[in-house]
Order: sequence, then structure tokens, then C-alpha cells
Amino acid sequence: MKINNFTENGMVLSIIEELKQSSVKNKVISDIIDDQGNQYVDLVQEGGGVLGVALVGYVYVLEKMNIRFLSLAGTSAGSINTLLMAAAGRIDETKSDWILECLCNKKLYDFVDGDADAREFIDALLGDVSNIKLAMKGTQVIDNFRDDFGLNPGKNFHDWMKNLLNQKRIKNMGDLRRLREAGVSTGNNLRNRLTNEIYTSPKDLLELAIITADITTQSKIIFPEMSELFYENPEMTNPADFARASMSIPFFFQPFRLNNLPTGVEAWKKWNKMTGLNASVPAEVLFMDGGIISNFPIDIFHNNTKVPDAPTFGVKIGLDKAEINPNKKFFSLIGSVFNTARFSSDDNFLRTNPDFRNLIGYIDTGSHNWLNFGLTDEAKVDLFIRGAQAAAAFIHNFNWEKYKEIRKVKKELYA
Repeated sequence: MKINNFTENGMVLSIIEELKQSSVKNKVISDIIDDQGNQYVDLVQEGGGVLGVALVGYVYVLEKMNIRFLSLAGTSAGSINTLLMAAAGRIDETKSDWILECLCNKKLYDFVDGDADAREFIDALLGDVSNIKLAMKGTQVIDNFRDDFGLNPGKNFHDWMKNLLNQKRIKNMGDLRRLREAGVSTGNNLRNRLTNEIYTSPKDLLELAIITADITTQSKIIFPEMSELFYENPEMTNPADFARASMSIPFFFQPFRLNNLPTGVEAWKKWNKMTGLNASVPAEVLFMDGGIISNFPIDIFHNNTKVPDAPTFGVKIGLDKAEINPNKKFFSLIGSVFNTARFSSDDNFLRTNPDFRNLIGYIDTGSHNWLNFGLTDEAKVDLFIRGAQAAAAFIHNFNWEKYKEIRKVKKELYA
């Protein structure tokens, strides 16, 4: 499979051409631009398993409209695209072509790296088999759940991410930070349209937030912000760890483990401040999918007391609560429990901050299954197209000046 299977698809070409021929071509969507005329936004991407392929299509269309990205956040599949976007190049460069190349060269089913029994159980789980047959397959993987807390080690994914980062000469968080700062501080300054202020420092402009759940201390963890809790030298940490921790779908993947954590009084004070931990610092922590605590962290860059210079665009994979789950099968029930946990906190934020509805694009992923790591090439292209369509619809409807007026009113309420 090649990149042009995505980028030269007729439907994608039509979407791009229509946008360029419309008034959207010159649409103002941010007050931060660079010397090349690119407009900048923050981006938050939702988790959704293999449906994350659609996120690449969404970003691809935004980039074709000369939109670039400052702060980046995501959970699970959203964290993967977030990290790859951060690593792909300077902030003024396009990212989606390289990410597509990464996808084209990777068979997603390789991530299903458990033993033969685990793979057979997953195939049965995703197939249309009877409860009796599923139960029979389930007896073969009891030891996987009992001993390892999951079916797949996740090593294939972790190694893949490390290799992709290494292609970009990123071996640690320090390398990644320097790459992102280079896009601001050298030759392509970001300018605020309203104040004519030049941003020559990346401080507060280039946040990176990858969400995961520490199930040992029952804490929401934001990487790299909270890295010092887990690593003696956070700058030397490989960022691939963050994505591996965030994508650990409960029971599908084994939890990501970290041990030899920093200890002592100062370490405990940091834990207490950041997570409210009153017990001793653990010797080991286990991470599961950040989606169980915040699958769509749209609030991550939010400040009610300020009218932003740039919007925070959010991308959701599908419509939430679009159908009722009858819970007639055991694993359907498990899925419902997981979905209830991952939607609750984010839903509450959106209900209490309805202005953010103006910033969210929804990708209709059709009948694609979020756990189907055996996606065909045709399915990948279809998801990419669906992401592209959603991005085009969002850009058509987004009104930056109207949104700023909404935020001005909100600011007064919180003054």
C-alpha cells in the first residue's frame, strides 16, 4: 500500500479542490500566523482504537488548508497521532504525509502480539460466534488475564513507536522538545494578528499532553508534564513510553509497567501535590488506556479567564451515545462499563462548557470496529476519507470571530 492510495483518492482530491475553490481558502481561523501565512491552532484528538486512522485524514485536510498545530493532546489512538505529529518535523511543516507512510508500512494486526490462544480468542471475540464457542476460547486465555492482566504484551507497538521516533532522530524527550522549539525560534516566527506581538519563545505555546491512567494509585496522568514522578531523568525518557501507556486497552493489552521510581521525601511531596497520594510512593505502577479516565481531554488547554489567541480544535471519533447498548453478551457488557467510564468526565466538561461545541469535529466512522486490528487496505482508505470529510465540514462551519465573542462573554463571567 502506498501514500497515494490515500492522497490521490478521487474523493479526497475532490474535498481538497472544493475547499480551495470556496471562501474557506482565505478564512481566518486563528490570530496566530507565521511568516509563511500558516495559521495555528491547538489540537486535541480522541481515542478510538484502529479508528484513529480517520484522525490522519482529518489532520491531512487541515494541513492542506495551511493550518498548523501548536499544543497537542490526545488519548489512546489520539495519543499515537499526537506523538507522531509532534515528532514528524518542525511545527510549521506538514505531518500527515509521514504518518501515512508509517501506516502504509505497518500491518496493524502485528500489534496483536500475544500467544496463539490470545489471537484465536480475539478473532472469535470480533467474529460472529456463539457465546458457547467464545466461552470455550475464553478458557484458553484465563492464564493471560490472571498472570499478565491482558492478552497482548504491546511490545510490538512499543518497538514500532521507538523505531519511528528514531527515524526522526528522537531518542528522548529532550530531542523532541528541541525539535518542537526549533519551529518557533528560528526563521519562521509566529505573529499575533491583533497585537502584532512576535512569539520568539516557545514557552506556553507548545504544550504536549498524553493522557493515561495509573491504576496503581488510581490517578490521571499527563505525560510529559508528570514524568518526574516516574523517571529520575525525564528529559532522557523515550516518548514512546507515553503512547504505550496511553493505548493500553484494558485486557486487550497488558498494562504498561514502570518500576524503580524516584523515592524519598521530595518524590512523595511531588506525588502528593500532583495526584493527592497520601500512601507511600509505589515501587511499581501499572498504566491502562487513558480512555478509562479521559478519552477526549478537550479541557486540557482551557482557561475560562482568557480569550485565546488561537482556538483549540477537538476531533471526536464518532458521535457519543448515538445508540443504546442492549448488553446481551458478556463482553458487550464489559464494553459498556468501559465506555461509561471513558465518557463521563469529558461529557460533564462539555455540558458545563457548551462553547466548546463550536470547536469539535465529529468523524462518522460507519460500521468499522475500533478493535479490528485486521483492517483491510480498503477499510483504512475509507476511514481516511471519512476523516477528511469531517474536517472539511468543520472548517466550513467554524467561525473564529463568533467564537471569540462567546469567549469574551465567558471571560466576563469568570472575571
